[in-house]
Amino acid sequence: MQTKEELTKQLRLLKEEAGSHSPSIFTIKEAIPELKVKVDACFLSNPYATDLFLEYFKRELLDTGGLRDLLEFYPSQNRVIAESLSGTIGIHPDNIFIGNGAIEIIQTIIQRYTKTKIVINIPTFSSYYEFINDDVQVVYNKLLKENNYELDVESYIKLVKKEKPDTVVLINPNNPNGAYMDSQKVHHILRELRDVKNLILDESFIHFAYENEYYDLKTASNLVYKFPNLILVKSMSKDFGIAGIRAGYAVMNSRRVQELLLNGFLWNSNGLSEYFFRLYTSDEFLKEYEQVRVKYIKETQDFINQLKQIPNIKVYPSMANFALLEILNGETSDDFVFKMLIKHGIYLRTCSDKIGLNGEFVRLASRTKDENSYIIESFKKEFSEVKV
Repeated sequence: MQTKEELTKQLRLLKEEAGSHSPSIFTIKEAIPELKVKVDACFLSNPYATDLFLEYFKRELLDTGGLRDLLEFYPSQNRVIAESLSGTIGIHPDNIFIGNGAIEIIQTIIQRYTKTKIVINIPTFSSYYEFINDDVQVVYNKLLKENNYELDVESYIKLVKKEKPDTVVLINPNNPNGAYMDSQKVHHILRELRDVKNLILDESFIHFAYENEYYDLKTASNLVYKFPNLILVKSMSKDFGIAGIRAGYAVMNSRRVQELLLNGFLWNSNGLSEYFFRLYTSDEFLKEYEQVRVKYIKETQDFINQLKQIPNIKVYPSMANFALLEILNGETSDDFVFKMLIKHGIYLRTCSDKIGLNGEFVRLASRTKDENSYIIESFKKEFSEVKV
C-alpha cells in the first residue's frame, strides 16, 4: 500500500505529463489502480444527459442489433450530417461544419484562418492559444480578478480596435470561471467588431446559461448571416455527456465551410457521432433532454450556492456547469487537488497551469445531486478541520 506522499508524487507526475490539460480519469485509474475515485468533478458534462443517451442507444441500437451496421459501414459525409442537423438548430446546411469533436474545429480554424495577430482573453481554454502558428502575434487581454474575471466589454472593444488583429476569440460562458455575457452584449460586440476578419465565439457551455425564469436557451448562431466574420463553435460533450464519441459542429460563412470540405474534412465523423446528431434531431429526444437540462441547471446553481457557504474558499459567479474556486487556506491548488483525490476520491481540475489567474484556483464540475452532496460534505470536513 503506497503512502500519501508516494501517491501525491505519482499524481504530480501524471499532471506534468498531461501538460496544460488534466490526465483523464482512465489514465489515473490505470496508473494508480489502488486509488479509489468516487466522483470525477474534473470532467465537464451533464450526467443526466448521458443516462438519457444510453437509454436511446440501448433501445435503438443494442436491442435491435443496429449497432452492427453502425460499426461495419462508413458514416455519412460531413455535408449529409449537416443537412440532418440543419432543421433542429435553425441553420442552413451550407453554414454548418461537422467536427470530430470541437477540438478539431478549434485547431482547424485557428491554424487555417489566423495569419497575423490574435486577441485572446485570459484565463480561458488553453487550446485557443496552444494551436496558434508560430508566426502569429498573440495579444492577451487579461481579465481582472477584482471583476471576477468577467469581460469588460467596452475596454475589450477598445483594445481590439487598437490592436487590429485578424482573429479574436470569445468563450461564452467562459472556461474556467463560467462568466456569461448576455445576448445583448454579444450582439454589441459583433456589431463593433464586424471588421475583424475572424470572430470566433465558442458556445460549448451555452446550454447551461439562461436569461429568464424559463431557462430558455440563447445562442448567437443565427447571427452568422448578419455577421459573415462570425465562426461559432459548439462542443456537444458538455451538455450531452458524450465526449467519448467526439461530436461538435461550427456555424460559419458558407464559403469557409465549402473550403474545409474540399480540404480534408469530407469524411471526418464516425458512426456513433452521426447516430448522436441524428438522435439530436428527434423531437422526442429533445423534449426529454430539455427536462434533464433544466433539472441539471437548477441542481448546479443550488450546488454553487451551497459552495458559497463554505469558509476559506471564494466561489466565482458561474452560468456554466462548473465553478471556479479560489483556495484561501494557504494550500496550493495542486496540493488541494491531490489531497481531495487521495482522501475523498474526488477528482478536481487544478488551475495551476491556467495563465491569467492570480492565486490558488481549482475548477469544480457539477455532477448528480448525490455526488454534489458528497462533494459539499467533503469540502466542509476539509475546511472545518483545525490546522495545527
